Amino acid sequence: MTKKKSNKNLVTRLLDGKKIHYEIRTYDPEVFVSAPEVAEGIGMSPSQVFKTLVTLPDKGKPMLAVLPADAELDLKALARAAGVKKAHMAPLARAEKMTGLKKGGISSLALLNRGFHVFLDESAQSFDVIAMSAGVRGMQVILAPADFIKLTNARVAPIARK
Repeated sequence: MTKKKSNKNLVTRLLDGKKIHYEIRTYDPEVFVSAPEVAEGIGMSPSQVFKTLVTLPDKGKPMLAVLPADAELDLKALARAAGVKKAHMAPLARAEKMTGLKKGGISSLALLNRGFHVFLDESAQSFDVIAMSAGVRGMQVILAPADFIKLTNARVAPIARK
């Protein structure tokens, strides 16, 4: 089911331009919908495939929480990491409008310089590579966590719970 895709998009052009090593894996977004299903669709562990959630702090800029497919976001931990009192999930319609991306295609890599603070769950650092949306449904990009952190200026924190 997984295959390499030669189509270029904003994310792959960014990675190529920065000379960052990556791999693309595709899946059928009609068959594999949830984050754990996407992990199955690309043949990786759900702990190694990361989803991006749009969150809103009680004050300040919106945040992107990047965490494993098989975990839940701990909003209190995210708020602590961001130095705010509270954070809550952005409703789907608002998340899509704020990012310009559809559910399943929201990617921190596609949203650079768009005013989002990025938080990556600390579990990412236990892997050589992690997967995440390449900015479109049906495509995942696999890269080193250190490269993701450098590109997005992500803060690493314990924001997920199993």
